[in-house]
Amino acid sequence: MPALTTYTKALTSAQANDLKMVLAHEGWTFETKPYCLFAATKGKVNVLVYEKGPKVVVQGKDTEDFVLNVLEPQVLKQAELGYEEVNHPEMFAEHIGVDESGKGDFFGPLVIAGVWVDTAIVHQLREVGAVDSKKVTSDNKIAELARQITAIPGIAYDVIVLQPPKYNELYSKFKNLNRLLAWGHSTVIENLLGKRPGCARAVSDQFADPAVLERALKSRGRSIELVQRTKAESDPAVAAASIIARDRFVNWLKYGGEYYGGELPKGVSSMVKDRARNIANEHGKDALRALSKTHFKTFAEVTS
Repeated sequence: MPALTTYTKALTSAQANDLKMVLAHEGWTFETKPYCLFAATKGKVNVLVYEKGPKVVVQGKDTEDFVLNVLEPQVLKQAELGYEEVNHPEMFAEHIGVDESGKGDFFGPLVIAGVWVDTAIVHQLREVGAVDSKKVTSDNKIAELARQITAIPGIAYDVIVLQPPKYNELYSKFKNLNRLLAWGHSTVIENLLGKRPGCARAVSDQFADPAVLERALKSRGRSIELVQRTKAESDPAVAAASIIARDRFVNWLKYGGEYYGGELPKGVSSMVKDRARNIANEHGKDALRALSKTHFKTFAEVTS
């Protein structure tokens, strides 16, 4: 497994105070940083304790040493790092994880991916460093992780790529992104259950209305324990799904706009709007419809 260079943990207010006292006693250098109760540095470790939560973020080459020898024994008063299988056995048991990419991007498809894992596969995912795709800033790194994940022996995965024309058609039918996402998630879960029929549990991010996904699965006649929670990407199967989905989405942006002058930008920035106006002006509204999510305000803005 790659060396641990960043670690995040929620703290109580008392634990945050305890940590500050420990660092002061050990001669750490303190500095003021935005949104932080305090920040401190010593050697090859940076410690930031954020007001919101509060939570601690540890960064640097000696992160693991700090967590094992300072944070856990002196502040948290419990051993967690390296004991995930003991503390969270559900993460290592057989289950399906589902995640999506492209939901908040004007250009490109909505990609929904699902990954089936068992204990052996989870260990291999951890060895390749599969984490939430939002924590990986390099598209090349995402591509490499996706390649390694899909090459793991015995793993099963399923991907739905809703190209913009199909996405726009389904959105006009569902009239609601939550219901469209639920349809996509339930379709991926059903497809994976066809490959691994004995699986009894699926994990996804928390829907605004949890019942939407539950109803979508029941409408397909599937009975499976469905776990919806915030920050589901901490689950290895969900993290793997997020990487596969992101890789497919990034690849689409890279090649989907070739005819219109090259790679399409992510998000909904001013750069995205400028690119959209250029496409609409040079190639027409139909060309823009074929590349974008038309219910976004951006579409009306650039075509009015």
